[in-house]
Amino acid sequence: MADMENKELSPREIAEIAVKALDSKRAKDLKLLYVEEQTTLADYYVLATGNSNTQIRALSGEVEDKLAEAGVTVGHIEGHGNGSWVLMDYGCVAVHVFSREARDFYNLDKLWSDSEQIDIASIVTPEDKDENKD
Repeated sequence: MADMENKELSPREIAEIAVKALDSKRAKDLKLLYVEEQTTLADYYVLATGNSNTQIRALSGEVEDKLAEAGVTVGHIEGHGNGSWVLMDYGCVAVHVFSREARDFYNLDKLWSDSEQIDIASIVTPEDKDENKD
């Protein structure tokens, strides 16, 4: 099991596990941003949208579970009780899970638009394949 500094996994690997966890619970509008050049707060931001308070809790819970399985401990969680957004701080990776309204209000997509958006197509379920699951 990794120690609190998450030395066994790179920031990119941590971010990709978070993206996969969010995708597995059908998060919408998933984005992985490389923000190291713009801020000292984190290397990567993971942005996702949930359709309901219940889904937002499920999404953040899945991220926490999958990263814990990989030996990565969350440093801090904000907003879990309000149901419209959750911020999970993994030091080098910040995971933001929003309702549609909160995502539009905070507009992190625009705020960090000068950062590099990482192509996640190879680590998420293709939309057409995902739609045929039901």
